[in-house]
Amino acid sequence: MMTVTVEERHLIEEIISKNTICYVGMIDTDGMPYVIPMNFGYTNDVIYLHSAQEGGSIRALEKNPSVCITFCTESALTYQNEEVACSYRMKGSSVICRGKVVFEEDFNEKIKALDIIMKHYSSRTFTYSEPAVHNVRVWKVEIEDISSKIFGVPHPNSRNYKDQAEF
Repeated sequence: MMTVTVEERHLIEEIISKNTICYVGMIDTDGMPYVIPMNFGYTNDVIYLHSAQEGGSIRALEKNPSVCITFCTESALTYQNEEVACSYRMKGSSVICRGKVVFEEDFNEKIKALDIIMKHYSSRTFTYSEPAVHNVRVWKVEIEDISSKIFGVPHPNSRNYKDQAEF
């Protein structure tokens, strides 16, 4: 099986759009890795996230705002040879982004960010109460580095290549 690097921006954005959650990795206040699943919105190389105003992740990000955000499509078991255990692998695609969290404090910018997040999940238009906007912490992550791969791609010499070559 092969892993293929994806460089085409429209394919990377397609992988991101297929996801309903992302995984945000950071370093906690004890210096340990910490990863949480989150809802998100994405537009123009910016990922928007939201959370409570306080908590462990907020304390960690105030100390070190660097994050790694991972998206991974639903995977499926595939193989090159049904009889050979080592030829089995999961097939799917992933995007890994790195950047720094900036907490959005401006009321109107928070609403724009919340709209971007909600647009990812619904075509409805939403309104937000003033207390709700004040009580949410909006994270803005400008993507500094991005990579993407499709994994579990059958090797062209595999006898099952024609059956499983679609990405």
